[in-house]
Amino acid sequence: MVYYQMEISTKITKFQKSLDRIDVYYNEVSGGRYVPRAVVVDLEPGVIDVIKASKYGGAFRPDNFVHGQNGAGNNWATGHYTEGAELADHVMEAVRKEFEACDSPQGFQLCHSLGGGTGSGFGTLLLNRLREEYYDRIIMSFSVYPSPKVSDVVVEPYNALLSMHQLIENTDESFCFDNEALYRICTETLMIKTPNYSDLNGLVCNTMAGITTSLRFPGQLNADLRKLAVNMVPFPRLHFFVSSYAPLLSEANAKFRAHRVQDLISQLFDSKSMMADCNPSFGKYLTVACMLRGKVSMRDVDKHMADLQTKHSSSFVEWVPSNVKTACCNVPPKGLNVAGTFIGNNTSIQECFCRTLERFSQMFSRRAFTHWYTGEGMDLQEFTEAENNLRDLCTEYLKYQECGSEECSEDEDEEEDEVYED
Repeated sequence: MVYYQMEISTKITKFQKSLDRIDVYYNEVSGGRYVPRAVVVDLEPGVIDVIKASKYGGAFRPDNFVHGQNGAGNNWATGHYTEGAELADHVMEAVRKEFEACDSPQGFQLCHSLGGGTGSGFGTLLLNRLREEYYDRIIMSFSVYPSPKVSDVVVEPYNALLSMHQLIENTDESFCFDNEALYRICTETLMIKTPNYSDLNGLVCNTMAGITTSLRFPGQLNADLRKLAVNMVPFPRLHFFVSSYAPLLSEANAKFRAHRVQDLISQLFDSKSMMADCNPSFGKYLTVACMLRGKVSMRDVDKHMADLQTKHSSSFVEWVPSNVKTACCNVPPKGLNVAGTFIGNNTSIQECFCRTLERFSQMFSRRAFTHWYTGEGMDLQEFTEAENNLRDLCTEYLKYQECGSEECSEDEDEEEDEVYED
Protein backbone atom coordinates (compact mmCIF):
# COMPACT_ATOMS: atom_id res chain seq x y z
CA MET A 1 0.00 0.00 0.00
CA VAL A 2 2.97 2.32 0.58
CA TYR A 3 4.85 2.44 -2.69
CA TYR A 4 6.43 4.78 -5.20
CA GLN A 5 6.37 5.08 -8.97
CA MET A 6 9.63 3.81 -10.45
CA GLU A 7 10.88 5.85 -13.38
CA ILE A 8 14.40 4.40 -13.26
CA SER A 9 15.23 0.72 -13.61
CA THR A 10 16.68 -1.09 -10.62
CA LYS A 11 20.02 -1.58 -12.29
CA ILE A 12 21.34 1.58 -13.91
CA THR A 13 24.45 1.93 -16.00
CA LYS A 14 23.90 5.28 -17.73
CA PHE A 15 22.13 8.63 -17.37
CA GLN A 16 24.35 9.47 -14.39
CA LYS A 17 22.98 13.00 -14.26
CA SER A 18 19.66 11.53 -13.16
CA LEU A 19 21.28 9.70 -10.24
CA ASP A 20 22.12 12.73 -8.12
CA ARG A 21 18.98 12.31 -6.05
CA ILE A 22 18.13 8.68 -6.61
CA ASP A 23 18.67 8.03 -2.90
CA VAL A 24 15.45 9.94 -2.20
CA TYR A 25 13.41 6.88 -3.19
CA TYR A 26 16.05 4.16 -3.55
CA ASN A 27 18.75 2.45 -1.51
CA GLU A 28 21.91 1.38 -3.34
CA VAL A 29 22.94 -2.22 -2.68
CA SER A 30 25.72 -4.47 -3.91
CA GLY A 31 26.19 -4.99 -7.62
CA GLY A 32 25.11 -1.45 -8.54
CA ARG A 33 21.44 -2.23 -7.94
CA TYR A 34 18.91 0.21 -6.52
CA VAL A 35 16.12 -1.03 -4.26
CA PRO A 36 12.95 1.05 -3.81
CA ARG A 37 12.49 2.46 -0.32
CA ALA A 38 8.94 1.16 -0.07
CA VAL A 39 6.73 -1.05 2.08
CA VAL A 40 4.03 -3.01 0.25
CA VAL A 41 1.13 -4.03 2.48
CA ASP A 42 -2.15 -5.94 2.23
CA LEU A 43 -4.33 -7.92 4.63
CA GLU A 44 -4.46 -10.90 2.29
CA PRO A 45 -1.67 -12.60 0.33
CA GLY A 46 -3.31 -12.60 -3.13
CA VAL A 47 -2.32 -9.11 -4.32
CA ILE A 48 1.16 -9.40 -2.79
CA ASP A 49 1.72 -12.68 -4.67
CA VAL A 50 0.72 -10.99 -7.94
CA ILE A 51 3.29 -8.22 -7.34
CA LYS A 52 6.00 -10.71 -6.45
CA ALA A 53 5.33 -12.66 -9.65
CA SER A 54 5.38 -9.54 -11.85
CA LYS A 55 8.44 -8.16 -13.61
CA TYR A 56 8.82 -5.59 -10.80
CA GLY A 57 8.58 -8.13 -7.98
CA GLY A 58 12.32 -8.70 -7.81
CA ALA A 59 12.99 -4.99 -7.36
CA PHE A 60 11.57 -4.82 -3.82
CA ARG A 61 13.23 -6.01 -0.65
CA PRO A 62 11.49 -9.26 0.39
CA ASP A 63 11.24 -8.14 4.03
CA ASN A 64 9.15 -5.16 2.95
CA PHE A 65 6.29 -7.32 1.67
CA VAL A 66 3.93 -7.54 4.66
CA HIS A 67 0.55 -9.26 4.44
CA GLY A 68 -2.09 -10.97 6.54
CA GLN A 69 -4.10 -14.07 5.76
CA ASN A 70 -7.81 -13.34 6.14
CA GLY A 71 -8.32 -9.95 4.46
CA ALA A 72 -10.65 -7.16 5.55
CA GLY A 73 -13.75 -8.27 3.64
CA ASN A 74 -14.57 -4.70 2.49
CA ASN A 75 -15.11 -3.77 6.15
CA TRP A 76 -13.41 -0.64 7.51
CA ALA A 77 -13.74 -1.86 11.10
CA THR A 78 -11.99 -5.15 10.28
CA GLY A 79 -9.04 -3.34 8.72
CA HIS A 80 -8.86 -0.77 11.51
CA TYR A 81 -9.61 -2.72 14.67
CA THR A 82 -9.17 -6.48 14.29
CA GLU A 83 -7.16 -7.89 11.36
CA GLY A 84 -5.32 -4.63 10.80
CA ALA A 85 -4.42 -4.14 14.46
CA GLU A 86 -2.67 -7.53 14.48
CA LEU A 87 -0.50 -6.62 11.48
CA ALA A 88 0.20 -2.97 12.30
CA ASP A 89 3.27 -3.62 14.47
CA HIS A 90 4.93 -5.66 11.71
CA VAL A 91 4.33 -2.90 9.18
CA MET A 92 5.59 -0.18 11.51
CA GLU A 93 8.76 -2.19 12.16
CA ALA A 94 9.44 -2.34 8.40
CA VAL A 95 8.73 1.39 8.10
CA ARG A 96 10.98 2.14 11.06
CA LYS A 97 13.91 0.32 9.48
CA GLU A 98 13.55 2.27 6.24
CA PHE A 99 13.13 5.54 8.14
CA GLU A 100 16.25 5.03 10.22
CA ALA A 101 18.27 4.24 7.09
CA CYS A 102 17.50 7.71 5.67
CA ASP A 103 19.90 10.63 6.10
CA SER A 104 17.24 13.34 6.30
CA PRO A 105 13.68 11.92 6.05
CA GLN A 106 11.05 14.49 5.10
CA GLY A 107 7.89 12.44 5.39
CA PHE A 108 5.74 9.60 4.14
CA GLN A 109 3.58 8.91 1.10
CA LEU A 110 0.63 6.54 1.35
CA CYS A 111 -1.23 5.13 -1.66
CA HIS A 112 -4.61 3.59 -0.88
CA SER A 113 -8.27 3.33 -1.80
CA LEU A 114 -11.14 4.47 0.42
CA GLY A 115 -13.82 2.09 -0.85
CA GLY A 116 -12.62 -1.29 0.45
CA GLY A 117 -11.58 -2.51 3.87
CA THR A 118 -7.78 -2.67 3.72
CA GLY A 119 -6.99 0.66 2.07
CA SER A 120 -9.59 2.50 4.14
CA GLY A 121 -9.46 0.80 7.54
CA PHE A 122 -5.89 -0.44 7.69
CA GLY A 123 -4.59 2.52 5.70
CA THR A 124 -6.01 5.03 8.19
CA LEU A 125 -4.73 2.92 11.10
CA LEU A 126 -1.21 3.24 9.67
CA LEU A 127 -1.73 6.99 9.30
CA ASN A 128 -2.61 7.16 12.99
CA ARG A 129 0.51 5.24 13.94
CA LEU A 130 2.72 7.35 11.66
CA ARG A 131 1.30 10.56 13.14
CA GLU A 132 1.94 9.33 16.67
CA GLU A 133 5.54 8.22 16.08
CA TYR A 134 6.63 10.82 13.51
CA TYR A 135 4.48 13.83 14.41
CA ASP A 136 6.95 16.35 12.95
CA ARG A 137 7.11 14.76 9.46
CA ILE A 138 4.94 15.50 6.44
CA ILE A 139 2.33 12.83 5.69
CA MET A 140 1.01 12.80 2.14
CA SER A 141 -1.72 10.49 0.83
CA PHE A 142 -2.75 9.56 -2.70
CA SER A 143 -6.34 8.47 -2.14
CA VAL A 144 -8.74 6.86 -4.62
CA TYR A 145 -12.20 8.15 -3.70
CA PRO A 146 -15.58 6.49 -4.30
CA SER A 147 -17.06 7.25 -7.70
CA PRO A 148 -20.72 8.03 -8.33
CA LYS A 149 -21.01 5.41 -11.09
CA VAL A 150 -18.01 3.08 -10.84
CA SER A 151 -18.51 1.07 -7.65
CA ASP A 152 -18.44 -2.62 -6.77
CA VAL A 153 -18.69 -2.32 -2.96
CA VAL A 154 -22.11 -1.84 -1.33
CA VAL A 155 -20.75 -0.46 1.95
CA GLU A 156 -18.40 1.93 0.15
CA PRO A 157 -20.06 5.08 1.64
CA TYR A 158 -19.42 3.79 5.17
CA ASN A 159 -15.76 2.99 4.47
CA ALA A 160 -15.15 6.30 2.69
CA LEU A 161 -16.77 8.40 5.41
CA LEU A 162 -14.84 6.73 8.23
CA SER A 163 -11.61 7.11 6.22
CA MET A 164 -12.22 10.79 5.54
CA HIS A 165 -12.64 11.36 9.26
CA GLN A 166 -9.08 10.08 9.73
CA LEU A 167 -7.58 11.82 6.68
CA ILE A 168 -8.82 15.19 7.92
CA GLU A 169 -6.96 14.75 11.20
CA ASN A 170 -3.84 12.77 10.26
CA THR A 171 -2.58 13.94 6.85
CA ASP A 172 -0.89 17.16 5.78
CA GLU A 173 -1.59 16.80 2.05
CA SER A 174 -4.14 14.52 0.40
CA PHE A 175 -4.44 14.09 -3.38
CA CYS A 176 -7.86 12.98 -4.55
CA PHE A 177 -8.46 10.58 -7.45
CA ASP A 178 -11.56 8.69 -8.47
CA ASN A 179 -12.19 6.01 -11.05
CA GLU A 180 -15.03 7.88 -12.72
CA ALA A 181 -12.77 10.81 -13.62
CA LEU A 182 -9.97 8.47 -14.71
CA TYR A 183 -12.35 6.52 -16.95
CA ARG A 184 -13.63 9.77 -18.45
CA ILE A 185 -10.11 10.95 -19.30
CA CYS A 186 -9.25 7.60 -20.89
CA THR A 187 -12.38 7.40 -23.04
CA GLU A 188 -12.95 11.05 -23.98
CA THR A 189 -9.44 12.50 -24.09
CA LEU A 190 -7.15 9.54 -24.78
CA MET A 191 -9.80 7.84 -26.99
CA ILE A 192 -9.34 4.43 -25.36
CA LYS A 193 -12.55 2.47 -25.93
CA THR A 194 -12.10 -0.06 -23.12
CA PRO A 195 -9.62 1.24 -20.51
CA ASN A 196 -7.90 -1.36 -18.35
CA TYR A 197 -6.20 -1.04 -14.97
CA SER A 198 -2.88 -0.23 -16.63
CA ASP A 199 -4.43 2.79 -18.36
CA LEU A 200 -6.02 4.06 -15.14
CA ASN A 201 -2.94 3.43 -13.03
CA GLY A 202 -0.78 5.10 -15.68
CA LEU A 203 -2.64 8.38 -15.17
CA VAL A 204 -2.19 8.20 -11.42
CA CYS A 205 1.49 7.26 -11.72
CA ASN A 206 2.24 10.09 -14.15
CA THR A 207 0.63 12.55 -11.75
CA MET A 208 2.52 11.15 -8.76
CA ALA A 209 5.79 11.30 -10.71
CA GLY A 210 5.09 14.93 -11.61
CA ILE A 211 4.31 15.91 -8.03
CA THR A 212 7.54 14.36 -6.75
CA THR A 213 9.72 15.61 -9.62
CA SER A 214 11.44 18.28 -7.54
CA LEU A 215 12.49 15.68 -4.99
CA ARG A 216 14.12 13.46 -7.60
CA PHE A 217 15.71 15.84 -10.12
CA PRO A 218 17.48 19.21 -9.99
CA GLY A 219 15.84 22.22 -11.59
CA GLN A 220 14.77 25.84 -11.30
CA LEU A 221 12.57 26.96 -8.41
CA ASN A 222 12.39 23.51 -6.89
CA ALA A 223 9.96 22.52 -4.15
CA ASP A 224 9.77 19.74 -1.59
CA LEU A 225 7.01 18.18 0.51
CA ARG A 226 7.16 20.80 3.23
CA LYS A 227 7.38 23.76 0.87
CA LEU A 228 4.41 22.38 -1.03
CA ALA A 229 2.35 22.11 2.15
CA VAL A 230 3.32 25.59 3.33
CA ASN A 231 2.26 27.15 0.02
CA MET A 232 -0.83 25.02 -0.65
CA VAL A 233 -2.60 24.70 2.72
CA PRO A 234 -4.02 28.01 4.04
CA PHE A 235 -5.83 26.31 6.95
CA PRO A 236 -4.91 22.95 8.53
CA ARG A 237 -8.11 21.09 7.62
CA LEU A 238 -8.27 22.34 4.01
CA HIS A 239 -5.53 20.07 2.63
CA PHE A 240 -7.41 18.09 -0.06
CA PHE A 241 -6.21 18.70 -3.62
CA VAL A 242 -7.40 18.06 -7.16
CA SER A 243 -4.71 17.30 -9.73
CA SER A 244 -4.20 16.98 -13.47
CA TYR A 245 -1.46 16.04 -15.93
CA ALA A 246 -0.53 17.26 -19.41
CA PRO A 247 -0.10 16.52 -22.21
CA LEU A 248 -3.06 14.17 -22.48
CA LEU A 249 -3.51 13.29 -26.15
CA SER A 250 -4.71 10.26 -28.05
CA GLU A 251 -2.18 8.48 -30.24
CA ALA A 252 -3.94 9.75 -33.35
CA ASN A 253 -3.77 13.42 -32.28
CA ALA A 254 -0.36 13.41 -30.62
CA LYS A 255 1.64 13.82 -33.82
CA PHE A 256 -0.44 16.84 -34.88
CA ARG A 257 0.09 18.87 -31.71
CA ALA A 258 3.07 20.95 -30.59
CA HIS A 259 3.61 20.84 -26.85
CA ARG A 260 3.91 24.55 -26.14
CA VAL A 261 3.92 26.01 -22.63
CA GLN A 262 0.65 27.81 -23.33
CA ASP A 263 -1.04 24.56 -24.43
CA LEU A 264 0.23 22.69 -21.36
CA ILE A 265 -1.02 25.32 -18.92
CA SER A 266 -4.41 25.51 -20.65
CA GLN A 267 -4.89 21.74 -20.47
CA LEU A 268 -3.72 21.59 -16.87
CA PHE A 269 -6.47 24.01 -15.83
CA ASP A 270 -9.13 22.35 -18.00
CA SER A 271 -11.88 20.72 -15.93
CA LYS A 272 -11.84 17.71 -18.31
CA SER A 273 -8.28 16.96 -17.18
CA MET A 274 -9.07 16.83 -13.45
CA MET A 275 -8.60 13.41 -11.87
CA ALA A 276 -11.32 13.92 -9.28
CA ASP A 277 -14.98 14.08 -10.30
CA CYS A 278 -15.61 17.72 -9.44
CA ASN A 279 -15.81 20.86 -11.56
CA PRO A 280 -13.36 23.58 -10.43
CA SER A 281 -15.44 26.23 -12.23
CA PHE A 282 -18.14 25.73 -9.58
CA GLY A 283 -15.69 26.66 -6.83
CA LYS A 284 -12.68 28.88 -6.28
CA TYR A 285 -8.98 28.18 -6.07
CA LEU A 286 -7.47 28.89 -2.67
CA THR A 287 -4.00 27.98 -3.93
CA VAL A 288 -2.45 26.45 -7.05
CA ALA A 289 0.87 24.77 -7.87
CA CYS A 290 2.24 23.81 -11.29
CA MET A 291 5.27 21.57 -11.87
CA LEU A 292 6.70 21.74 -15.40
CA ARG A 293 9.29 19.32 -16.79
CA GLY A 294 11.57 19.82 -19.77
CA LYS A 295 13.37 22.72 -21.37
CA VAL A 296 10.92 25.56 -20.83
CA SER A 297 11.44 29.28 -20.36
CA MET A 298 10.44 30.48 -16.90
CA ARG A 299 9.64 33.82 -18.48
CA ASP A 300 7.04 32.17 -20.71
CA VAL A 301 5.69 30.15 -17.79
CA ASP A 302 5.27 33.22 -15.59
CA LYS A 303 3.67 35.18 -18.43
CA HIS A 304 1.09 32.54 -19.31
CA MET A 305 0.30 31.83 -15.65
CA ALA A 306 -0.26 35.54 -15.04
CA ASP A 307 -2.44 35.84 -18.17
CA LEU A 308 -4.55 32.87 -17.11
CA GLN A 309 -4.95 34.20 -13.58
CA THR A 310 -6.01 37.60 -14.93
CA LYS A 311 -8.44 36.11 -17.44
CA HIS A 312 -10.06 33.86 -14.82
CA SER A 313 -9.68 36.12 -11.80
CA SER A 314 -13.14 35.19 -10.55
CA SER A 315 -11.93 31.59 -10.11
CA PHE A 316 -9.35 32.62 -7.47
CA VAL A 317 -10.09 33.87 -3.97
CA GLU A 318 -9.16 37.52 -3.59
CA TRP A 319 -7.80 37.26 -0.06
CA VAL A 320 -4.68 35.30 -1.16
CA PRO A 321 -2.89 37.77 -3.49
CA SER A 322 -0.11 35.43 -4.69
CA ASN A 323 -1.76 32.04 -4.67
CA VAL A 324 0.02 30.43 -7.66
CA LYS A 325 3.30 28.56 -7.12
CA THR A 326 5.45 27.30 -10.01
CA ALA A 327 8.31 24.81 -10.07
CA CYS A 328 10.40 23.74 -13.04
CA CYS A 329 12.61 20.71 -13.67
CA ASN A 330 14.97 20.40 -16.63
CA VAL A 331 14.54 16.62 -16.97
CA PRO A 332 11.48 15.69 -19.09
CA PRO A 333 9.53 12.43 -18.69
CA LYS A 334 10.50 9.51 -20.86
CA GLY A 335 9.22 9.93 -24.43
CA LEU A 336 8.23 13.61 -24.05
CA ASN A 337 9.96 16.94 -24.52
CA VAL A 338 7.84 18.81 -21.97
CA ALA A 339 5.12 17.90 -19.49
CA GLY A 340 3.27 19.47 -16.60
CA THR A 341 1.48 18.52 -13.40
CA PHE A 342 -1.17 20.64 -11.72
CA ILE A 343 -2.22 20.73 -8.06
CA GLY A 344 -5.20 22.82 -7.01
CA ASN A 345 -6.70 23.48 -3.60
CA ASN A 346 -10.18 24.19 -4.94
CA THR A 347 -13.34 24.53 -2.88
CA SER A 348 -15.25 22.38 -5.40
CA ILE A 349 -13.59 19.28 -3.89
CA GLN A 350 -16.40 19.35 -1.37
CA GLU A 351 -18.66 18.02 -4.17
CA CYS A 352 -16.95 14.63 -3.73
CA PHE A 353 -17.45 14.78 0.02
CA CYS A 354 -21.11 15.79 -0.28
CA ARG A 355 -21.80 12.81 -2.57
CA THR A 356 -20.32 10.50 0.05
CA LEU A 357 -22.42 12.13 2.78
CA GLU A 358 -25.61 11.77 0.74
CA ARG A 359 -25.04 8.09 0.03
CA PHE A 360 -24.04 7.47 3.63
CA SER A 361 -27.20 9.12 4.99
CA GLN A 362 -29.44 7.00 2.79
CA MET A 363 -28.09 3.78 4.31
CA PHE A 364 -27.33 4.92 7.85
CA SER A 365 -30.86 6.29 8.36
CA ARG A 366 -31.98 2.62 8.22
CA ARG A 367 -28.88 1.40 10.10
CA ALA A 368 -28.29 -0.93 7.16
CA PHE A 369 -25.16 -3.12 7.32
CA THR A 370 -24.04 -1.53 10.60
CA HIS A 371 -24.01 -4.89 12.41
CA TRP A 372 -20.92 -5.90 10.42
CA TYR A 373 -19.08 -2.91 11.89
CA THR A 374 -20.30 -3.17 15.46
CA GLY A 375 -19.46 -6.87 15.34
CA GLU A 376 -15.78 -5.90 14.99
CA GLY A 377 -15.89 -3.84 18.17
CA MET A 378 -16.81 -0.49 16.61
CA ASP A 379 -19.28 1.93 18.23
CA LEU A 380 -22.11 3.44 16.16
CA GLN A 381 -21.16 6.81 17.62
CA GLU A 382 -18.09 6.77 15.38
CA PHE A 383 -20.34 7.03 12.32
CA THR A 384 -22.00 10.14 13.74
CA GLU A 385 -18.67 11.75 14.68
CA ALA A 386 -17.25 11.08 11.21
CA GLU A 387 -20.39 12.46 9.53
CA ASN A 388 -20.28 15.67 11.59
CA ASN A 389 -16.58 16.12 10.91
CA LEU A 390 -17.02 15.79 7.14
CA ARG A 391 -20.05 18.13 7.12
CA ASP A 392 -17.99 20.71 9.00
CA LEU A 393 -15.24 20.37 6.39
CA CYS A 394 -17.71 21.02 3.56
CA THR A 395 -19.03 24.05 5.43
CA GLU A 396 -15.49 25.40 5.84
CA TYR A 397 -14.79 25.10 2.13
CA LEU A 398 -18.01 26.94 1.28
CA LYS A 399 -17.30 29.65 3.85
CA TYR A 400 -13.88 30.48 2.42
CA GLN A 401 -15.24 30.30 -1.12
CA GLU A 402 -17.92 32.91 -0.50
CA CYS A 403 -16.24 35.34 1.89
CA GLY A 404 -14.22 38.36 0.78
CA SER A 405 -10.87 39.42 2.21
CA GLU A 406 -12.37 41.57 4.98
CA GLU A 407 -14.87 38.89 6.03
CA CYS A 408 -12.16 36.21 6.17
CA SER A 409 -9.92 38.36 8.34
CA GLU A 410 -12.82 38.89 10.77
CA ASP A 411 -13.49 35.13 10.86
CA GLU A 412 -9.81 34.43 11.60
CA ASP A 413 -9.83 36.97 14.48
CA GLU A 414 -12.93 35.31 15.95
CA GLU A 415 -11.33 31.85 15.71
CA GLU A 416 -8.15 33.12 17.41
CA ASP A 417 -10.22 34.67 20.21
CA GLU A 418 -11.99 31.36 20.76
CA VAL A 419 -8.64 29.56 20.99
CA TYR A 420 -7.30 32.04 23.55
CA GLU A 421 -10.49 31.71 25.62
CA ASP A 422 -10.10 27.91 25.68
